[in-house]
Amino acid sequence: MPPVSLPRRTFISASLLSGTAAALLSACSSGKSKNNNAPTQMFTWVSSESDRAQWQAFVDAVKETDPNFKLDFSGPSYNDYYTKAKTRMTAADAPGILTTQAARTKELVGIMEPLNDLIKKHGLDTSVFNKAMIEGMTVDGKIYALPYDAEPCVMFYNRQSFKEAGLKEPTTKYTYTQFLSDMKALTAGGKVGMAIKPNLMDNAPGAFAYANGATALDDKGKLALTSSTFVSSVQKAFDLAAVNAYAKAPSASDGDEVAQGAFTSGQAASIIDGPWMYATFAEQLGENLGVCVIPSDSGQAIGVIQGSGFGIGKNCPDKDAAFKNIMKLVSPDVIGKVARKRGTVPSITSQIERWAEGKPAGNVDAIKFLLDHGTALVTPNNWNQIVTSFTQYCSEGYRGSRTAADILKDLQESAG
Repeated sequence: MPPVSLPRRTFISASLLSGTAAALLSACSSGKSKNNNAPTQMFTWVSSESDRAQWQAFVDAVKETDPNFKLDFSGPSYNDYYTKAKTRMTAADAPGILTTQAARTKELVGIMEPLNDLIKKHGLDTSVFNKAMIEGMTVDGKIYALPYDAEPCVMFYNRQSFKEAGLKEPTTKYTYTQFLSDMKALTAGGKVGMAIKPNLMDNAPGAFAYANGATALDDKGKLALTSSTFVSSVQKAFDLAAVNAYAKAPSASDGDEVAQGAFTSGQAASIIDGPWMYATFAEQLGENLGVCVIPSDSGQAIGVIQGSGFGIGKNCPDKDAAFKNIMKLVSPDVIGKVARKRGTVPSITSQIERWAEGKPAGNVDAIKFLLDHGTALVTPNNWNQIVTSFTQYCSEGYRGSRTAADILKDLQESAG
């Protein structure tokens, strides 16, 4: 859905107007009054109390050194966010700040202000941020948001399950051949090696593809789901269930919690997901929670890094004030405090140790490796259509009735 552009205002000298005409102009203008509080308001996703607590954590962290800081936030559930943002951010009373995922920045560029000039004006050094995240927030050479996290997809595993099976724990190097051997050993007694969700990303299919060097878009920005590496990697994921029975085929209607529950209950020895699940999994598994890189053909995985950031609405009447507030939200100290409190992997490399506090060294090493050897998840405008269709049809791949080549070809063609 293309964003709606507001008409440019035309300013006319009052001396050229009759008193009656000037009054009419004033009356008309009052209906489109600016939202002077916009720089202290943020439109974002608030799907749960956890979301609300996360945004409040940023506000509280800034207030520790700036007691007068103010930022009010509101918004719909994440599932509705990208659709509703295009309407809300073009209203006369629109908030000045909004959030976006790096993977979906392209969808919102019509309602967001490029930040390059403000970055230059305020002397902000963007090199402190994770490189892949800055790339993800950049469209046609323009930066549209500053990231607050950088979350590489990882493989979580049950350390006790690996120990009982007599297996060596994987960390920063993990070949697909070794992974298959481990999955075979872990699939026994009604339990399986890996829990699978019906998603493309944050899951085995997309993670395997990126680990082997494939990407959703090619160098020319064209959809590349049918590249040989993408297809073969997705087929590897399908084969875990369809051929090897090292995983159970998910249903299209399954929520993430089905596979996640299988992992935390011990019915599956591993799962591929994002670091945002670390705290949740640790609550159930404690010291038995392990983290390693995604298995790949070479063993040297390329991480697919996702994350979100803060941007400015195109209609914000005081973009400079909004940018100053964003600078406070993404300062190294604030990013570090939120990483420690909320468990988000920080977008600023110097703050990773605050996230790492209390976590096993091997788990931290895997995250660091993928951050250092990662690429951003950059997607086309119709990415939501693509991933929704994959969810709908992937169960056929996991059950062996369709190949990855067949399903991905259909997705590529339907996406145009």
